[in-house]
Amino acid sequence: MPLTDIAIKHVKPGSKTVRLFDGGGLYLEVSPAGGKWWRFKYRFGGKEKRISLGVYPDISLKDARTRHLEARRQVAQGIDPSEIKKMVNASLSGKDSFETVAREWVAFKSPGWSPSHRDKTLSILEKDIFPYIGARPIGELKPAELLAVLKRIDIRSSATARKAYSACKQVFVHDIPSGRVTVSPAEGLYAHLSPRIVKHMASPTTQGETARLLIAIDGYAGTFVVHCAMRLQPLLRR
Repeated sequence: MPLTDIAIKHVKPGSKTVRLFDGGGLYLEVSPAGGKWWRFKYRFGGKEKRISLGVYPDISLKDARTRHLEARRQVAQGIDPSEIKKMVNASLSGKDSFETVAREWVAFKSPGWSPSHRDKTLSILEKDIFPYIGARPIGELKPAELLAVLKRIDIRSSATARKAYSACKQVFVHDIPSGRVTVSPAEGLYAHLSPRIVKHMASPTTQGETARLLIAIDGYAGTFVVHCAMRLQPLLRR
């Protein structure tokens, strides 16, 4: 039966820890001394785990349910809420986070990039990387953590996953001189992503197909150098 505010207010501490369950793994733990902590019990990687969601009454029943819902969503996506909490704590402690270093890398590289490339790179990092490992100290990230995030992207878009991998790999390489990173955890992970599907265009084999190709090349409206190269290419065919 779900908890109510009245039941929480009137619960009395006992000689042993008392647990009042709200459902879905959320419960209120009442210590013999009278302290009340919100907990979430869940299974991750075949193991039973618990995470604290705050202290009552600072965190109300409504707030606890909101935090519980978010934690359950993370578990459903293959993300361990306790690891997310560690990332946040590490960030608050002032350690160098992946997001901080990644933004340093973008600022360092962007003068040589086009505005569109800069925006696309930042968008991938902000939408698909930072919410999951952005707060983690960059020197503590493990290959398995990065791969889990990349796999999540890969399910939706293999092309975006490859771009995310490339950006993350460059961030780690960029930070090696600082001493915070000694070996990039991105090395070797590309092979675990979905392979790029390459579709080769068929070559013209008849006079009619060749004629249509030459007409198309002649009508090309791009740069002069590319136009010349395209007109020269058919002459080099064997």
